[in-house]
Amino acid sequence: MELLEYQAKELFRTVGIPVLPAQTIQDSRQIKQLQIPYPVVLKSQVSSGGRGKAGGVRFVANTIDAIAAARSIFNLSILGEYPEVILAEAHYNAERELFLAIVLDYELRCPVLLGSAYGGMNVNSLLSNLKYVVVNTEFSIFYGRKLAASMGLSGELISSVSKIIAKMFSLFQKQDLDLIEINPLGVNVHGDLMALDGKIKINDCALARQPVIEALNFSQQQIQSTQGSLQSRTQDFSQVSWRWLDWQNKTGKVALVCSSFDAALLTWDLLQQKQILPACGVVLENSLIPEASNLELYRQNLQEILAELESKVGLEAIVLNIWETEAVCREILHAITSYCAQREELALTNPTAMAKSEESSFPSSEVISVSSPRFVVRLLNQAHLSNLSLSKQICLSSNLEQLVESVASIMNTETDQSQDLG
Repeated sequence: MELLEYQAKELFRTVGIPVLPAQTIQDSRQIKQLQIPYPVVLKSQVSSGGRGKAGGVRFVANTIDAIAAARSIFNLSILGEYPEVILAEAHYNAERELFLAIVLDYELRCPVLLGSAYGGMNVNSLLSNLKYVVVNTEFSIFYGRKLAASMGLSGELISSVSKIIAKMFSLFQKQDLDLIEINPLGVNVHGDLMALDGKIKINDCALARQPVIEALNFSQQQIQSTQGSLQSRTQDFSQVSWRWLDWQNKTGKVALVCSSFDAALLTWDLLQQKQILPACGVVLENSLIPEASNLELYRQNLQEILAELESKVGLEAIVLNIWETEAVCREILHAITSYCAQREELALTNPTAMAKSEESSFPSSEVISVSSPRFVVRLLNQAHLSNLSLSKQICLSSNLEQLVESVASIMNTETDQSQDLG
């Protein structure tokens, strides 16, 4: 379950992570009762990313501007979601912005610390400078200092940032979190730190045993999406959903499909370290219990993603990094194998019709290649899938390092073939 920013900051306060004075607003008329001195930042409280670029974050200097901005934000849909609450927060003069996160790696079965000296909205800078530290023993502040040093921080910043990481880890353990993220962590001219934005995901199986959940002021959307899980794990409480990440590069030849933003972030960074720039990324999120009808819904979403990826010119590889149950992982491989077989059959029987059908779904200015990209797949529950008959187009990788090497091999092979043809 993903918390909204204001809820995440409520939990930040419980462990002493510094946050700004703030109030939640359910109606634009409540702006007149603000107890925060101007200038103020108004933030749309939705689960989708990219609020700033979409217009969901506004800086205002007075009450009149704040009321107008609040009305606009309440009526602004971000990826199909309207806010029920707006967070009004004091302004903070940050000299620089950092990124910090802790995510649970299900393959390593331990937490991983993530950090970048370049936080905020510039995703490319964040990713190209992302560092990580695996917490494979009992946590100590040494891990935080190691991450801070690898980020290129120095002096007092190493000490202060490592203390923030320690507080994040305390919250991570205590509340059964899958993810805790601060982006950005603002640093002012005096070196003081402030969590300017926050993100928290609580493990779905832990919701019923977390008393703090009852203290959080849930939106109606959150109540509806989690009601079944809070009562018992016998009912579905969400839908399989997927969304494009705001990372696009027309010259890239690799597409990412991951089960979480954090998995996409880490995969993207590892590929960039190999000088492989992905073209796009998709997050395929799933909260369904793996029953037959739910697997059908998951397969439909994956098929929709593959159909959309056909519009990406020059793709040579589609990378899937999925942390899911064995049943879902098996369904993923069945769907990809079926997709590859259908494209191969269509290319053999009627390549002209295939090219025309593809062109109809693409922008008219783009030229489509009929050749199919290779699939490089890393699944959490891969050990039990060895008996499946897979397409030659699918390469299974047991870990992220092998996944990256497989992608690099595909890219090098395609480059060599292009040079031979030239």
